[in-house]
Amino acid sequence: MRIRVLAALLAAPLVLAVFPAAAQAAPDPDLKIDSITLNKTSVAVSGLNTAPVTVTVKGTYGADTSTPVNVILERTGGTGSERTLFSTNLPRLTNGTWSGSLLVPSTANGTFKVTGVLTGPFFPGSGSMTEPTPYAGPSLAVTGTHQPKITALVSPRVVPFGSGFSIKWAVTDAQTGKPYGSKLRVVLGTDNTCAENWGPGYTNLTDTSGVVTKSYPASDAQWVNCLLLPGDPWSIGGQGLNVARPGIVTAAPSKTSAPVGTIVPVNGVVQGAPSACKVYLQRLYGATQWRTVSPAGKIRSYSGKFTLNAQPAYKGLIPYRVYFPRCYNYQAGVSKAFYIRGL
Repeated sequence: MRIRVLAALLAAPLVLAVFPAAAQAAPDPDLKIDSITLNKTSVAVSGLNTAPVTVTVKGTYGADTSTPVNVILERTGGTGSERTLFSTNLPRLTNGTWSGSLLVPSTANGTFKVTGVLTGPFFPGSGSMTEPTPYAGPSLAVTGTHQPKITALVSPRVVPFGSGFSIKWAVTDAQTGKPYGSKLRVVLGTDNTCAENWGPGYTNLTDTSGVVTKSYPASDAQWVNCLLLPGDPWSIGGQGLNVARPGIVTAAPSKTSAPVGTIVPVNGVVQGAPSACKVYLQRLYGATQWRTVSPAGKIRSYSGKFTLNAQPAYKGLIPYRVYFPRCYNYQAGVSKAFYIRGL
């Protein structure tokens, strides 16, 4: 599964879809939930630590007795970056009872409520073929302090097509603005790793300032790149971004001359194919004023191609160009001027 650029990911906390991609059918018919309890109603957690809460599920399950479950809690209030919490894989202790830990991060800061149970084991992007079994369970109040802040500096700032790049990632204490003072294990991922928000494994080590720099090949510039803070069973926070790309536009008219008032198609391409972005045909007025003279054209998916309609307004040589405004992570750009002679 390849995920293209999404504006919502740019320089924003990484909060992508957390349920398995195939889990869009119905809850597991074999799983019946009688009760879910938490051994605490509130926890306080600081920095990159997690606070354990014991979760106990009672119910019945007609399939393999070794199948674990994962309890899901959804945010109902507060300001932390995490919107969903998953328990660890809860083992089936005795017939009808599962119990284990929910590891609560500081990034959960706020109030969460149990909303359902997913048959495990937990693995983003696959695993269970069913939706969570709904259950309106207890709430948990989380006081999270010294939450991590993740920043990224891309070099070069605008990455040319076909060129590699580097990202200097930094993890600091949002409350103090300072590093945590020790080397940190982080996940530096691309594409699927970011989409699945997968914490364990694939770890890199920061320095004691919380900084780690990674070089990326040119091919990674088209996908989401991210830093995740590993947790169990998934990350406790993260940041995703797409690198900035230049707006490179080429365009040419299908005819270089036409009678006044005749429609002349103008065909072109925006490099990188920023799908669903728009382009505008502009005409030169006077010596320096470029003005839009036709409705917006939409860039076609995958090819980056577009077609606009020029219509010579007077006799003589008329300068045109195509303007591409900034869109998603693509910078604004214009084509070279071209000419249509009105006859």
